[in-house]
Amino acid sequence: MAIRFEKIVTGRFGNPEAATLAGYEATGGYQAIRQIFGKTEPKDIIERLKASGLRGRGGAGFPCGLKWSFVPQDLSPRYLAVNGDEGEPGTFKDRELMIRDPHQLIEGILIACYAVGIQKAYIYIRGEFDAPWRAVERALGEAYARGYLGPDILGSGFGCDIYTHRGAGAYICGEETGLLESLEGKRGHPRLKPPFPAVVGLYGKPTVINNVETLSNLPHIITNGAEWFAGIGLDEKNTGTRMYCVSGHAARPGLYELPLGLTCEEILYGHAGGIRGGKALKGVIPGGASAPVLTAQEVLEGKVKMDFDSLARAGSMGGSLDDVRHGGHILPAHEG
Repeated sequence: MAIRFEKIVTGRFGNPEAATLAGYEATGGYQAIRQIFGKTEPKDIIERLKASGLRGRGGAGFPCGLKWSFVPQDLSPRYLAVNGDEGEPGTFKDRELMIRDPHQLIEGILIACYAVGIQKAYIYIRGEFDAPWRAVERALGEAYARGYLGPDILGSGFGCDIYTHRGAGAYICGEETGLLESLEGKRGHPRLKPPFPAVVGLYGKPTVINNVETLSNLPHIITNGAEWFAGIGLDEKNTGTRMYCVSGHAARPGLYELPLGLTCEEILYGHAGGIRGGKALKGVIPGGASAPVLTAQEVLEGKVKMDFDSLARAGSMGGSLDDVRHGGHILPAHEG
C-alpha cells in the first residue's frame, strides 16, 4: 500500500510569520473553531476524532477521541492539561511546535475544550524552555485580544481560558500524573492508577491530558475531515503523520514529520542520510531512554516500522515505559 506524504503540523514551519496571529489567520488559522463553535454538537466532534484514528503523540498512542469519551459529563469543573514538558533525551518536537506555530496549539486546545466541555486549560511547559514559553505567552495575549479566548468566543456561548505553567526541571513531570501533582504545587510524583485522570485528575476533577503534537493536529482534522487524516499513514490504527526527532550520529539529524508506517531504515537512511561518515550502524533507540534498543540487523532488514503497533511487536516502543513520554525519536549509534 502506497503511503501518502503530507505535512500537517509542520506545514507552516517555513513561514516566519506563522507564529503571529496575523500570519496564522492568513494561512487558514482559527477557521476550524469558526466551523464548529455553536454549530456542531460537542459529541459529534468526539466522534469525528474517533473516525480520524488520531492517537496520542506523546508516546502512549492511545486513541484521542476514545480518551475524551471517558470524561464524565455529570462532573464539573473539567480541565485540560497540555503536556509540553518534553524532558526525554533526544526529543525536541514540541518545543518547535510551540515556538513556530503556537496559535495552532491554542486552536487545538480550544477544539478539545469545546468537545469535552472544558473551560480552563493549562499548558505545562518544561522549565528550561524559555523561548517556547515566551512564544506561547505572546500568542495567548494575541488570542485574548482578538476574542479567541475568554467568555463567549465568536458569539458561540462557549468560553475558555488558557494558562501556562512552567515546570522546575524534574524529568518525572513528563509523566501525566506527576505533571498533575506539579500543577497543583506539589512535588512531581506519579500517582497510583486507578483512579485515572479522566475521572479524578487535576484538583480531583475530571481531566484530559494531551501532548502538544496531538492537539496541534486537531485544527487540520476539523478543517480537512476525518477521512482525509485517516488516509495518511499505514492503516486504520496508525493514521496521520508523526514528528520524528533524529539525533546522534545521523548524517542529517533534525526533525522530520513523516507518515506513520515508514520503516526505521527508511527514516534513517532515506531521510536522515544514514550514519555520519558512512560508518556502520550499531543500534537505534526508537523511543525514550528506557525504550528497548533496536539492533542494526533489525533496522537494516527494513521490517521494523515506526508506528505504535509495529514497534510494540518488535519488543520496543515509540515512547518511554511510563507510557506517556514523548516519542518518535531515533538516536542511532555507530561503531567507531
